[in-house]
Amino acid sequence: MCLFIETQRNIYFEELYERYVNKVYRKCYSFVYDQSLAEDFTHDIFLKLVLKISSYKENSRFSTWLFSITYNYCMDQVRIGKKQGEVAIEEGFDKEEEVEDHELINMQGQELKKSLDQISPDEKALLLMKYQDDFSIKDIANTFKISESAVKMRLMRTKEKIKRLYFENIAVVALLILKIILFWKK
Repeated sequence: MCLFIETQRNIYFEELYERYVNKVYRKCYSFVYDQSLAEDFTHDIFLKLVLKISSYKENSRFSTWLFSITYNYCMDQVRIGKKQGEVAIEEGFDKEEEVEDHELINMQGQELKKSLDQISPDEKALLLMKYQDDFSIKDIANTFKISESAVKMRLMRTKEKIKRLYFENIAVVALLILKIILFWKK
């Protein structure tokens, strides 16, 4: 990475590209669930990388810096898409945080996906960064340009919201099943 910054030679950029393209693509795909759109986003992010690489200060790992660019780009695109109706997303806390995290892990797939679809793109990004990509609180704070305590508070609120939505979705499914059973008994 440093060699590319110093020399601007394509061979070093190609190494960076090969190392990170699949990870960036998967992250983009997790935002839009559309292969061609995720490919376009990935291409745009690597173009941004070429333009912004001189601003990399080595305060954090390169991968963290690149994923911050990825998250910010995807979030911007999702916000723009919501305004234009083009992009849709488909798809002091220590002990308390561990309990809530355990509850999130045990949630069933389909209902959890429905719950994730009902939260804002920022909330979804926050959860994905923390639990899918293992970003530290500090890295998330740097990405969102907020304090670490704000990240913890947003995580706590978002987890509570996900739990509430999850149980609401389960209740709706249970009511539908009950109605079907009662209908068939008639």
